[in-house]
Amino acid sequence: MTSGGDAGRAPVLSAERISKSFGDVQVLFSVDFDVLPGEVHALMGENGAGKSTLVKILSGFEQASSGTILLDGEPVVLPPNGAAEALGIVLIHQEFNLADHLTVTESLFLGREVTRLGLLARRHMRAETRRVLDQLGSRIDENALISSLSVADKQMVEIAKAISRRARIVFMDEPTAVLSRDETEVLFDQVRKLRARGTSFVFVSHKLDEVMELTDRVTVLRDGQWVKTAPTSALDGEAIAQLMVGRELSSLYPTKHEPDVDEEIVLSVKDLSTGFVKNASFELKRGEVLGFSGLIGSGRTELMEAVAGLRPRLAGEVQLKGVPLAPLDFREANRRGLAYMTKDRKGKGLLLGEGMTANLTLQSMERHLHHGYLDPASEAKAMARARRRFDIRVRDDRVRVGRMSGGNQQKLLLAKIMEVEPQIIIIDEPTRGIDVGTKQQIYHFIAALAREGRSIIVISSEMPEVIGLCTRVAVMREGRMVGMLEGEEINEQTIMRYAAGLKRQMAS
Repeated sequence: MTSGGDAGRAPVLSAERISKSFGDVQVLFSVDFDVLPGEVHALMGENGAGKSTLVKILSGFEQASSGTILLDGEPVVLPPNGAAEALGIVLIHQEFNLADHLTVTESLFLGREVTRLGLLARRHMRAETRRVLDQLGSRIDENALISSLSVADKQMVEIAKAISRRARIVFMDEPTAVLSRDETEVLFDQVRKLRARGTSFVFVSHKLDEVMELTDRVTVLRDGQWVKTAPTSALDGEAIAQLMVGRELSSLYPTKHEPDVDEEIVLSVKDLSTGFVKNASFELKRGEVLGFSGLIGSGRTELMEAVAGLRPRLAGEVQLKGVPLAPLDFREANRRGLAYMTKDRKGKGLLLGEGMTANLTLQSMERHLHHGYLDPASEAKAMARARRRFDIRVRDDRVRVGRMSGGNQQKLLLAKIMEVEPQIIIIDEPTRGIDVGTKQQIYHFIAALAREGRSIIVISSEMPEVIGLCTRVAVMREGRMVGMLEGEEINEQTIMRYAAGLKRQMAS
């Protein structure tokens, strides 16, 4: 399955006719895939296409139902649960495989501790950890506890683990989802250096621009089947998107809904401060989509959690339709029509070990009570409505939510939020870690909500997203609102100037 000029290089790892079923549900259908020495190979597809399952099979974390895996041309049965690392095959999980109580050094050397005269060589291991972190351009303290690190720093530790194990093949599942642009550049530079030394990478990502920038070849899966493998240089972003969804994406972003100038103010925030956010003020109109942009760590999430009653306010006032909202009262905010959708769908948004229905009705149980008991028929009706409304696609209704694709999880989380019929919806990172087809669906859903007269705040680290969706964009920097942009001001250059501190329009 090598292409064109790659025909002279034998794959270091190959999958031949790989199929996989979970019970009665088949998720991969006779898929071929190979990885050449010293290449970055993108694996792409919509959520639910089978990418994560294939990656887990090729790294030993899942076993194929049928098919053959070859390492250096020889059939091999990969050992389970990460033991394939001994063969030079490393998977950097989307969900971090780190223990909070360990230090960074202990995490890197877990299971392969260095000893001298029967004692742990702690100084040697710390020095080696420091060397690898410096190689990545990371300032993380090698003695820091994992529990004290940011999400981005935890990602860097996972990458450092792979490098320290001298991996031959590194699988990276959405590695940049939580990284800033600068951190992403550091990672890409390191990948390029390792590629030049012969290390191979499989890069699972939904970010078309990153795929075009970094990778040598692209393989697209759709509905569990192989669609195409081609050199990245032979494709463009539009072609890849079309291969993924099986249709042309003529309009990723819907037409914006512009509220009337004299439209009702449904949310007013005045001089709100938290531990980090200082004196934030803004208003939200009925039927408006208001964007919040800024670099990671600028305070966007902290501000909105305080607005929604999930975080204490040190000062300031929040009003819903002119009536003050008490601080730290999320239930009251919900009751009065304000809903908050977290960016952490797996940690805070959904119960991964439960089914879809239990998740859907978790915030709206009182709507499904009959004589004081949950009414299964009412819940089933709500689930059927949510599946239609949000196009939640699962092959088995009984599936645990943790087994669902990222896109279906995100649509279920949206459905859960909308079950309480809110008039104001705060959505934090609406499309993190989901494919382009599902992104389009969510964008059009947000636009439809605005046309219905609901008001939406979109927090996003993807500038094209806030530009494409929002009629006004607030920019935050270091805990302060520094700009409120409208009309032609809403462009990447202007947003970045405010976000980087090169421009400021709002009072401190």
